[in-house]
Amino acid sequence: MSTPTAPARSGIDGFFKISERGSTLGREVRGGVVTFLTMAYIVVLNPLILGYVPDSEGNFLGGGTEPNLAAIAAGTALVAGVLTILMGSLANFPLALAAGLGLNAFVAFSIATQSTWADAMGLVVLEGIAILVLVLTGFRTAVFHAVPTQLKVAISVGIGLFIALIGFVDAGFVSRIPDAAGTSVPVQLGTTGTLSGWPVLVFAGGLVLLVALWVRRVRGAILIAILATTVVALVLEAVLELGARNDNPGGWSLTVPRFDGFVDLPDFGTLGQFSLFGAFTSIGVVAALLLVFSLMLADFFDTMGTMTAIGAEAGLNDEEGTPPRMQRILVVDSVAAIAGGAGGVSSNTSYIESASGVGEGARTGLASVVTGLLFLLTMFFTPVVSAIPSEAAVPALVLVGFLMMQQVGQIAWSDVEIALPAFLTIVLMPFTYSISVGIGAGFLAYVLIKLVVGKARQVHPLLWLVSALFLVYFAIGPITDLLT
Repeated sequence: MSTPTAPARSGIDGFFKISERGSTLGREVRGGVVTFLTMAYIVVLNPLILGYVPDSEGNFLGGGTEPNLAAIAAGTALVAGVLTILMGSLANFPLALAAGLGLNAFVAFSIATQSTWADAMGLVVLEGIAILVLVLTGFRTAVFHAVPTQLKVAISVGIGLFIALIGFVDAGFVSRIPDAAGTSVPVQLGTTGTLSGWPVLVFAGGLVLLVALWVRRVRGAILIAILATTVVALVLEAVLELGARNDNPGGWSLTVPRFDGFVDLPDFGTLGQFSLFGAFTSIGVVAALLLVFSLMLADFFDTMGTMTAIGAEAGLNDEEGTPPRMQRILVVDSVAAIAGGAGGVSSNTSYIESASGVGEGARTGLASVVTGLLFLLTMFFTPVVSAIPSEAAVPALVLVGFLMMQQVGQIAWSDVEIALPAFLTIVLMPFTYSISVGIGAGFLAYVLIKLVVGKARQVHPLLWLVSALFLVYFAIGPITDLLT
């Protein structure tokens, strides 16, 4: 007598293989909600990182001479929602995507300041196209192996420190000393060498609350801290009229913006605001190519690590550590980078915060679909973003910096051949306020040291090429002067 076979699953269960992966519909929905709560802060943070940086022509993202935070928030939610749903339905993997922290800072401070916002987003689109080509041709694995693992770690750690510095500076906790002060110290504590004023108090209180929630493992800790600190800021501004006081130089440095309502039709002013090859004219071919490569590098390796980590946490990876439908996952992630640039909200990438949903039991792409739908719903609440002062949101940058810094232990600090390049990569990102400078310095130092100690054969040919491009990038000023 033959053994009866289990009936084939149909509908949602069959499409997402929920039962096959040992999950339930309830777990998937709950996991999707938790993932959204742990990463919804990006709808607030992305506008704060991108929205206040004028481009080389003095215009802000979305057009105009004033920040348009609501439009950036709506675009951020739209792209994140669509691509996360695509990840869930096409790759059936519990991984959510949104504008990448670190990548958005790179776009804002390293690209837009020397070009227009349209040019900067055009480079993001090109970066996504380049990654997609590498995925489809199978070349991505080769590039992945070209850069030493510990240098990849150093890049992530350096970006973390850079993000934390941005948080401290935006909060007024750290500030640049005016040239007229006659001191050689470039930065200081607060605005006068000491902490003073309500803005710093709001930031410090928000950071304390966030740390407390995080160490207590409260789900949605970042979002809860941002919302709670915003309420405190609104109360202080309303009761003490801090924004209206002219006799309080140490007081509220940012008047809390107002909003007309909690719900409104989304403003998609950033969509389609990109110029594919404009940067090649405004900043030069070599500089533009290096910026595209720097974007690609930062996005490239984070995705591989995130994908593998989420698959391992969910118990989905095979014996070689490869997640199911890996090719589809990488294709969607590449398309996300393109969509982020075309949507004018910076490159979108996979989020390690997806692990929170996996911790709640998510094992399939249905969780991602739930997360994506919640992002789309958020579009109608983006006017709320304009009421959140930076002091309430930037504590999250400090925490994210800490989380990225934790990887520093993976670097062999006793091996000077890798430790010195890693050190330069890490410290030069915050010290020069440039991610590309840190990456370039690390690559050049690694190649130089290997050459000096007679181990040049250990350097991948692709790394030689990239280092040569970075050498030209650093010397572009003198070279230009010599040729003109």
